[in-house]
Amino acid sequence: MRIKAPKDFWAGLMFIVFGLGFAIGAQNYQLGTAVRMGPAYFPTMLGGLLVVLGLVIFLRSFVIEGAKVPPFFFKPVILIVIGTVLFGALLKPLGVVIATGALTVVGALGGVDFRWKEVAILFVVLAVFAVWVFVKGLGLPIPVWPGE
Repeated sequence: MRIKAPKDFWAGLMFIVFGLGFAIGAQNYQLGTAVRMGPAYFPTMLGGLLVVLGLVIFLRSFVIEGAKVPPFFFKPVILIVIGTVLFGALLKPLGVVIATGALTVVGALGGVDFRWKEVAILFVVLAVFAVWVFVKGLGLPIPVWPGE
């Protein structure tokens, strides 16, 4: 049997694995019934639906011609993960504004085009939004600047 749509093959396989992971992981909790749902009901049903969807996509990859899998670039993924970890590490000691700046700059380095003007505008918008929503709106105890 030949895979005619590699992109669908890998997408279907991913859905099956995630669906099984949710369904199996939820079995440590009580399932309940449709009328009286337990904590495992939603993840089990969602996992089952993901498995069914994954099987359809997976099996379709052997029948219908489809797109090839594009090359995977590790640099953007690694830089975005580093930016996120850096944000978490800098949030408490340096505040949300500087942590957002670090996240924005490191994340933007993972893109194709890095322009300081665009990154600076994005940083200002994200920092204002983060302070407005999380610190002022929700009242989370996050420092805005270092030493607060």
